[in-house]
Amino acid sequence: MIKINSIKALVDCGVVAVVRGNTKEVGVNIAKACVQGSVKGLEVTFTNKYATDIIKELVNIYGNREDIVIGAGTVLDPETARMAIIAGARYIVSPSFNAETAKMCNRYKVPYIPGVMTINEIVAAHEVGVDVVKIFPGSVYGPGYIKAIKGPLPYANMMVTGGVNISNIDEWFKAGVDLVGIGGELNNLGEEGKFDEITSICNEYISKLNEVREG
Repeated sequence: MIKINSIKALVDCGVVAVVRGNTKEVGVNIAKACVQGSVKGLEVTFTNKYATDIIKELVNIYGNREDIVIGAGTVLDPETARMAIIAGARYIVSPSFNAETAKMCNRYKVPYIPGVMTINEIVAAHEVGVDVVKIFPGSVYGPGYIKAIKGPLPYANMMVTGGVNISNIDEWFKAGVDLVGIGGELNNLGEEGKFDEITSICNEYISKLNEVREG
């Protein structure tokens, strides 16, 4: 049930903030600003050398809240996945598919969301127990590609990252994705210390998401 609960919480979030930052402080503050703006899915990427420490701190702050889902991103191998899981990550995201990472995550009952682009990659991921795949970068094909995938693979659960913005988030969800990842603009603002603007943007995304779901 642990894995299922984490997936359900992520889908309920709908929007996941991809948290980068160049320092621990900036990474933590970006995440806090996102939560303040009701974006409760947090993907701390290992492009920040302090990623493990950021995850630990966020778990200390929000660990008692089931609605805030803290995970790790840019995880390229099982060793990094295990580090993130021990730090408290509830899900693991990769820019590409790695079967050994999938096995590691299955061992700990933690969802693994690998980046994929083709039907073959999606099927290969499903065969080793992946429940949600990440279409990345989404900007290459656009929402129409999601509909194309849903033809032969109607049961595929999908996240999309790259190419998602406030003006097209509704198109992605209408096409059939289960959740989206956002990050570029948020991280740029974080490096400038504009955390209130991050909160405001996150509120806009959630407002738009709610409109789509209610409609």
